Amino acid sequence: MGEIKIKKINDFKWEIPREKKMKVPGIIYADEKMLNEIRKDESLRQVVNVAKLPGIVSASLAMPDIHAGYGFPIGGIAAFDASTGIISPGGVGYDINCGVRLLRTDLERKEIEPHIEKLVDAAFRNVPSGVGSHRKDIRFSDADLKKVMLNGAREIIRIGFGFNEDAERIEEGGVCEGAIPDYVSKRAMDRGRDQLGTLGSGNHFIEIGFVEEIYDEKLASALGLFKNGMTVLVHTGSRGFGYQICDDYLRELQNYPQSHGEELPDRQLVWAHINSQNGQRYLGAMTAAINFAFANRQLITHWVRESFEQIFGKKPVQLGIRVVYDVAHNIAKKEKHLVEGKEMKLIVHRKGATRAFPAGRKELPAVYRDIGQPVLIPGDMGRYSYVLIGTPRTMEETFGTVCHGAGRVMSRHEAIRRSKDRQVIQELRSKGIIVRGATRATINEEIPEAYKDVSRVVDIVAGAGLAKKVAKLRPLGVVKG
Repeated sequence: MGEIKIKKINDFKWEIPREKKMKVPGIIYADEKMLNEIRKDESLRQVVNVAKLPGIVSASLAMPDIHAGYGFPIGGIAAFDASTGIISPGGVGYDINCGVRLLRTDLERKEIEPHIEKLVDAAFRNVPSGVGSHRKDIRFSDADLKKVMLNGAREIIRIGFGFNEDAERIEEGGVCEGAIPDYVSKRAMDRGRDQLGTLGSGNHFIEIGFVEEIYDEKLASALGLFKNGMTVLVHTGSRGFGYQICDDYLRELQNYPQSHGEELPDRQLVWAHINSQNGQRYLGAMTAAINFAFANRQLITHWVRESFEQIFGKKPVQLGIRVVYDVAHNIAKKEKHLVEGKEMKLIVHRKGATRAFPAGRKELPAVYRDIGQPVLIPGDMGRYSYVLIGTPRTMEETFGTVCHGAGRVMSRHEAIRRSKDRQVIQELRSKGIIVRGATRATINEEIPEAYKDVSRVVDIVAGAGLAKKVAKLRPLGVVKG
């Protein structure tokens, strides 16, 4: 198909000019070195393919953590007219509302380091992880699960797993409106019923760490972060529940575009018009999975707090363990944005990308409305993660969106192959990081070098003016799914 032409806009922004069947240009946020790395897989071709979809506005966007995904690139963003445009399961992904939650504590690094191994063991024991994992001491009936689909994290808080203030610090308040349980298959229900409160496999994790560096004291203080203060990151999504919903609707929609006279640039990019019966069915089921994932991270938060209580002998309130923020990064949502100076209702797809609204947006919790939304960008288990704040430029350029992590540069198979003769757990221990995982393979496929250096990714986002750096977090203990 030939090499994709790319034009430099500035040091952090590049354009794939509109040509042939592209309805909009492609925009990639990267520096020159990162762009050369991105060229090695099919992700730029996927940016072009997304630009050909009906109803897309402004541009097909890609963040510096971009890598090839199913249909859409991971790290891709696309917005469609909410009246005449489309919705695409490939633009959301299989792990619907995979996301990150950050907790802060009053504890300091020096208080926790002597206990880190016991704390990691407690979290590994209390939070089930790995393929098919579930807790034996909690069960959800179909009726319970439907309440979770409708009410998200708020339902979990209502039954005693958390505090009301937790919900105030979750994207959308922990529940997205519009979930329709009747559009969720029995197979998805069966897969999800026992997986609430579980970490899952792959790149999912609980990371216990500390604030190593503060870049903006005022913003950090507003988020409750301080130098050497202990933090916890939780990264997981909707588990088999969301996966099955995606799978169900990829099959249901496979013939939809052709039946409406549209040629697909990639068979993985199946879609339906947002206001069609098929589109509304997927939207209702996907929203149910969004709420499931918010509930999942809420339950895990409860068991993380329980782990701290077991080790330190104090209640979570006494330890100051509270939610800083929880943000989704595999999602499609209806939002209002300015397009060429005109306000439009859009369906914004964020595939491996995270919302980053600036100060003043009514969607933000009152506690952050004056400073902007916290942006959580985790790295790999051997290095660091970052906390940022969204800026006004994100609304002008990326529909209020930035990257969601470091981005893989190595397949899981390749990572396992390269690490088969290594003692990865011991390597990380030598760096002061205690790791527990469901299997050795789970840990080996997540070796640090399987990912881009997240500091480079964050510097590009900050350099492009899309977000402002607030703090850097360093891991001391990691539980892998």
